[in-house]
Amino acid sequence: MGRQRIRFELNGERREMDVEADRLLLDLLREDLQLTGTKEGCRVGICGTCTVMVDGRPMSSCLYPAAYADGTKVTTIEGIARGGELTALQRAFIEHGGFQCGICTPGQIVSATALLAERPKPTDDEIREWMMGNLCRCTGYFGIVRASRAAADGGGGGRRVRGLTGPATSAPLRGTGAA
Repeated sequence: MGRQRIRFELNGERREMDVEADRLLLDLLREDLQLTGTKEGCRVGICGTCTVMVDGRPMSSCLYPAAYADGTKVTTIEGIARGGELTALQRAFIEHGGFQCGICTPGQIVSATALLAERPKPTDDEIREWMMGNLCRCTGYFGIVRASRAAADGGGGGRRVRGLTGPATSAPLRGTGAA
């Protein structure tokens, strides 16, 4: 297989690198760039665990050739929060029980972020429809819908969440890509 030089923006930073023609974006992120917040689930594009945004649209990185990232803006879970402060959506996931085990949480948050960017005030049915591509076997989706709704309605709570550390807060870190 041949190599191709790609130039793209990753979480707000310009990147340039050579990739194998058959390299998937998921593997580039996790193995080459050590961005392990994007999880590997089904490897066939069904579960949504590996969801990232490419030019603002949710994509399954397990199916997306890394070479296709050339000239795009890629956002992973690590790029959602800025300056160490969680977004309203990430806070809402914590406050409204939008996660349990945390495996699907990064993909859920990336997808919900894309939804709220496209439809700032979605209905509950629109939230459910949008999130259908992200499977969760723990929450029953009620907390995910509540969290998305809370963020759309004004922020997901007023509590600031900074510098989370220790065992009592390790679960919330799962929604940041840091755990």
